Amino acid sequence: MTDPIVIEATAAASPERVWACFTDPAHIVGWNFASEDWHCPRAQNDAWVGGALVWRMEAHDGSMGFDLEGTYMEVDAPRLLAWNLSDGRAVRLELTTDGPHTRLVQRFEPEHIHSRDLQTEGWQAILTRFAAYCTALPG
Repeated sequence: MTDPIVIEATAAASPERVWACFTDPAHIVGWNFASEDWHCPRAQNDAWVGGALVWRMEAHDGSMGFDLEGTYMEVDAPRLLAWNLSDGRAVRLELTTDGPHTRLVQRFEPEHIHSRDLQTEGWQAILTRFAAYCTALPG
């Protein structure tokens, strides 16, 4: 991975719950957006080596949208997911137990259109939303 951006979050949930929230499309649509004016209306997620992910992100007003697409390269439930995005950039998510919490560390290769700061901010907002989503689930 070339000069990755690294972001982190902690969820008050078990690694198994965190894994389910990250890999189940029914959950992905509940957390996969950086701000309240965006949403994730649909998600496909086949979390096995060679499986595809296609996560649709759209502005609520319909003014913008895109599909985040990739292929899983490594899958080790509930500890590791690594995938390559459709443009070839690598992403790696590691989950570790931290007492009653799960620590998430995500590394990704930045693209060259937006600044590193903007990418860090956006991806961090999504991972923070993800951790809050997992923590808020009942049971």
